[in-house]
Amino acid sequence: MRLENKVVVITGAGSGIGKETALLFAKEGAKVVVADVNEKAGEETVEQIRKNGEGFFIKLDVTNREQSKQMAKTTLEKYGKIDVLINNAGIVQDAFVSKMTEQQWDRVIDVNLKGVFNCIQSVVEIMMNQGSGVIINTSSIVGLNGNVGQVNYAATKAGLIGMTKTLAKELGKKGIRVNAVAPGFIATPMTAAVPEKILEMMKEKTPLRRLGEPRDIANAYLYLASDEANFVNGAVLCVDGGLVI
Repeated sequence: MRLENKVVVITGAGSGIGKETALLFAKEGAKVVVADVNEKAGEETVEQIRKNGEGFFIKLDVTNREQSKQMAKTTLEKYGKIDVLINNAGIVQDAFVSKMTEQQWDRVIDVNLKGVFNCIQSVVEIMMNQGSGVIINTSSIVGLNGNVGQVNYAATKAGLIGMTKTLAKELGKKGIRVNAVAPGFIATPMTAAVPEKILEMMKEKTPLRRLGEPRDIANAYLYLASDEANFVNGAVLCVDGGLVI
């Protein structure tokens, strides 16, 4: 198993890509901390994990610094270490820039950017004391290419790329690798509400002519979290069916 006895914290693990990742990592031998603001969804993920592996749920609003610190403290008390942090939690609140409210801007920045900062700060000292660790940030092709109606989301995802590269330089000497994954159009609960016409347009824009599946992103996370990626640091791995070429 590729993650045997690794302790992995995954934010937003109650549904979509985060849930798929949690289940995959558990099968690969990881002890998975399912961190999510949605208690019911998080507990359901843990229930499934326990059919094949080990894990527990902790309620986490990533915008809350104290909750982020408590997540790290609880994990350390239970398992004695934190090997991997996957900053998967994220939201969208779309609008054209002329109509975007300050609340929409602030909320997306708080969750997608400040929330990642909070979680990294909560675990980084633990990883530095260990002399090892892996941090994986979830960016997006929107952070690379932009997208109409998503100025707030694009700003956060581009910001995560800058954060990833900076931290890779800052923390590499401490034995901590920091990388990012940039998903393309993925079939998740977030895209379930998108009109069929728009989904078809997304598929047409993608050279592989399909939406990605949560497992496609989970597999990318698995590679970056595993020892197979021991010399991968500061990378942005696009998993988009060839959309950004």
